[in-house]
Amino acid sequence: MSTDTPRPPRGRENHSEDTTRLPVVPPAAERPEPSAEERSGTLAHFLHLVRSVVPPMHPAGRPFVAGAAGLALVLRRFSRPLGALGLLLAAWCAWFFREPRRVTPSRPGLVVSAADGTVSQVDTAVPPAELGLPATPLTRVSVFLSVFDVHVQRTPVSGVVRQVAYRPGKFLSADLDKASDDNERNSLVLETEDGHRVVAVQIAGMVARRIVCEVAADQRVAAGDTYGLIRFGSRVDLYLPAGSRVLVEPGQRTVGAETVIAELPEPSSAAAEG
Repeated sequence: MSTDTPRPPRGRENHSEDTTRLPVVPPAAERPEPSAEERSGTLAHFLHLVRSVVPPMHPAGRPFVAGAAGLALVLRRFSRPLGALGLLLAAWCAWFFREPRRVTPSRPGLVVSAADGTVSQVDTAVPPAELGLPATPLTRVSVFLSVFDVHVQRTPVSGVVRQVAYRPGKFLSADLDKASDDNERNSLVLETEDGHRVVAVQIAGMVARRIVCEVAADQRVAAGDTYGLIRFGSRVDLYLPAGSRVLVEPGQRTVGAETVIAELPEPSSAAAEG
């Protein structure tokens, strides 16, 4: 008589100890279809991601984009490569007139950059004569915009627009010193709640031939708001009140509405500017 313990069948040696069970995945045909609400939520999320990457276009660029798109359709009738070039031109115009969203520092007493670009100089100069301000030299920070920079301008401080003055002129290269005096320009006088006056000057360049300003006298603005643009290469000068502390250096890159250009003096000193 055999006393050997009987062995379990093959394949079941440790079956009693295996307590791990894999989830049962139903076949694709049996899975429930996403609801309309889920599909709309996914689409909204996708559109949000696209908008966060692709900046909106300033309305002033719409005629240029429409014109380039129309030209592309005409050219495509004669040659597909020419039509493709027309579409590239339309895309470039849309990119040039981009108006990205910015986050502006909220601390009082800050002057933010009015434009994307490079600080070309920090010096002292008398504000534009057409403003009728005292002929007292003020600290001037100049930012040069190349054709690759964002070309919308942002208000450097919160306050009230006290004056808007346009003056026709030449179209010298905007990176030259005398461009501030000789070129076509549009100037704003902004007054903060503390009574400080900050002057922002849009200056046309050699290629830029059109200055757009969308604010008027007595209009209230917030720091970082878009107030205008200069088409195809330009310069923006900021004149700061006496006692301001400049925080940028020549050659530094600026981001409109975000880079802090200077700190304004204490409110008690604003009475001396009047």
